[in-house]
Amino acid sequence: MQNTRFTRTGKAGVAIAIIFTIALAWLWQIVTDFPQALEPAQHKPAGVLIDNVRLISMIPGAPDVEDARSVLVIGDRIVQVGAAGELSAPEGVRIVNARGLSLMPGLIDAHIHLSDEAELAGYLAHGVTGLRNVSGYPFHLRLSERIAEGLILSPDFITTGPILNSPGPNENLLQQTVATAAEARAAVRAQYDAGYRRLKLYSNLSRDAFDAILDEAAVLGMRIMGHSPEGRRSAGMPRDKPFEIPWEASLGRGFTTFEHVETLVWHSLRGRLDENQMREVAARLAASGEAVTPTLLAHKRLVLIAETRGAYLDRPGSDTINPLIRIAQRAEARFWSEADPSAYEGPRADFYLTATRLLHEAGVPLVAGTDAGVFAVIPGASMARELELMVEAGLSPHQALASATRTSAQTLGFEQTGMIAPGYRANLVLLRDDPLTRISAVEFPAAVMLGGYWMDEVILEELRQAARDTSLIRAAWRALQMKL
Repeated sequence: MQNTRFTRTGKAGVAIAIIFTIALAWLWQIVTDFPQALEPAQHKPAGVLIDNVRLISMIPGAPDVEDARSVLVIGDRIVQVGAAGELSAPEGVRIVNARGLSLMPGLIDAHIHLSDEAELAGYLAHGVTGLRNVSGYPFHLRLSERIAEGLILSPDFITTGPILNSPGPNENLLQQTVATAAEARAAVRAQYDAGYRRLKLYSNLSRDAFDAILDEAAVLGMRIMGHSPEGRRSAGMPRDKPFEIPWEASLGRGFTTFEHVETLVWHSLRGRLDENQMREVAARLAASGEAVTPTLLAHKRLVLIAETRGAYLDRPGSDTINPLIRIAQRAEARFWSEADPSAYEGPRADFYLTATRLLHEAGVPLVAGTDAGVFAVIPGASMARELELMVEAGLSPHQALASATRTSAQTLGFEQTGMIAPGYRANLVLLRDDPLTRISAVEFPAAVMLGGYWMDEVILEELRQAARDTSLIRAAWRALQMKL
């Protein structure tokens, strides 16, 4: 009887072990999987000759648009630009008759939160060929390596480390919280040792932690971006008394970009909607030299959710927003669906447009970013909405496009991209309509080129479908890894 019981127990143990192994394998498959549309093709053309196209080169001093031009790409590089019919195509080069179409550099989204590889498909499908992720996980470092090795088709990708913040009202679980100078230095060193080369700073940072981060970053040669730190928040701030750290304390300290015109207004104007004071802020920023990522859509979406009583949350493409984000921010979505935007958020959305215009008029470099990856901001397609808002703010369509191409590339460190010129990488977008007449023409390209790959309408549709293949399990596991 004992042997029988042992045998039964042993068989049960083996069965449990097999089930457990299968479950682990299934979970591992989910965690490591990514859409087939992002697998690099085994065959790609030796190059592409885009002939007889309307060229929006983004070269400083060049005409906004040049008609009847040709662009020859070999591999992933632009080798010649000339008149239509002037360039010859070497053997194996694909020839594209682009009569009536417009060619411009690929777009760069300077402010995203990436949870899943499927989102990369959404960006490519909408002409975004460069990304700056602004809240890093270990997953993002591994993704960067896979992209560099050519194992996954992706926009150019850079990432900050985990957000650095101190305890306060803007603190959350996915940030790295530091309160003292010693903790701040250790956090910066740990991010550097992990492989990050960019830091994101946040609003609640204490003065000691802020100064220590800047010192350590300078020693290590790390780039800095983010919110201008306000210090510890106490009762009455900012209406009745100023912030502990004035916004001017961040000027000239090495920031590549300040994020969100909304945050800039909050810190520099203490939330007041004063156009004259904003003009002074813009002048000081222009003199200091830092760029600003307005992320106008990040605030406007709240107004749109409220105005539509939540219908905005279900617009086409919303199913490409990661399900973890949709679940985690249900309460926020419900709140804004029931809010009245007319008294507070609506006037602020209008003022943020004014503030963006004043920054532009003062000469502050603007880079386009959407805050995609937070709730209600669709990866890829939202770039068209952000550019529409920049034009509404007062930029010309060409100036808005510059903020998403040349200016972003130069500011963020994307090398040899953002312009169409010999020697530059061929990150290109071919458009059916003229974006200088209708800026939203960028949303649905006729073709995209990246890394030597030519993605035509068929492939772009496959990418749009692949963008829906997001995973709650993948996103949750990656967020959990950051806290382990």
